[in-house]
Formats: sequence, structure tokens, C-alpha cells
Amino acid sequence: MIDRPLTIPLILLLASVATLGGAYAFQYIGGLQPCTLCLYQRWPWWIAGGFAIAALLMIRDRRATRALAGFGALAVLAGMGIAIYHAGVEQHWWAGPSACSGTAAAPQTLDALRAQILAAPVVRCDDIPWSLFGISMAGYNALISLATGFGIFSLLRRNRRTA
Repeated sequence: MIDRPLTIPLILLLASVATLGGAYAFQYIGGLQPCTLCLYQRWPWWIAGGFAIAALLMIRDRRATRALAGFGALAVLAGMGIAIYHAGVEQHWWAGPSACSGTAAAPQTLDALRAQILAAPVVRCDDIPWSLFGISMAGYNALISLATGFGIFSLLRRNRRTA
């Protein structure tokens, strides 16, 4: 089954749809609002899904299909980096972006306090709203990204053929 040219891009597309579907289900069904870093983690999956669709559209050109699937895997692995960074912010191993975690300087006036409150994000990046077995959603995203990215590269390597 892996020899079929559609298989690898379909696996990448299904992984993208499943991961994004899970994230949106947690948001819209589970009521967990995403922080800024959560939203950043979705972009690589959208990009990988786009590469997978492009690979499926270029199915007659095996080299293009393999290259596009490889670029999708690279996007997923870049997303793994974002997820690891976010998991580290959640665990307070390092500081997150000032826009969504940490403390700001104390305001000196009431107007400055009001501006700071209005500019504050609703969801902090250094809070863990959900975890399972001690692993947050960012941690699971890192693990899923690792498995998907290296899995796609492994399939591409095992299935190497000339066009």
C-alpha cells in the first residue's frame, strides 16, 4: 500500500486534518480558548495540509509529489519546535512572549493601568488548561508532530523511486 503514490500525501493530509480537528474540537466543543502560542502551533499543520493537497494534485509527477510531502513534513517538524517552546513556557522552564505570559511593569497612572488591562490577553501562554498523564496539549502536539514528521520522512526514504 505504501508503494501507491497517493499514500504518503494522504497520510500527511489525514494527520493535519486530525490534529487541527482535535485542536478546534477542544476550542469549540470543549470550551478551551487557545493562547497566542496555541494559535501559532496550528499554522504548521495548515501549511503541511496545503503541501499534502498540492502533492495530491501533482500525483502524476512522482518527484514533485515526494518533494511536496517532504516540505509538509518539514513544516510539521517546525511546528514541533513551536510546541516544545510552548511546553517549556507552560512548565516555566523559560519565559514566554511578553504578550501572553510573564508580568509587565507596574503602571504609574490609572490610564496606564486601564490600557494594560485592555491590552492583556484573555488566555495566558504559561497556564496549562488541560493535561493528560502530566502532558499538556502543547506536549502532545510536539509528540504528534515528531511522529508525523519523521514518519513521513521514513516512508519517503523507504519508498524512494526515481520519477
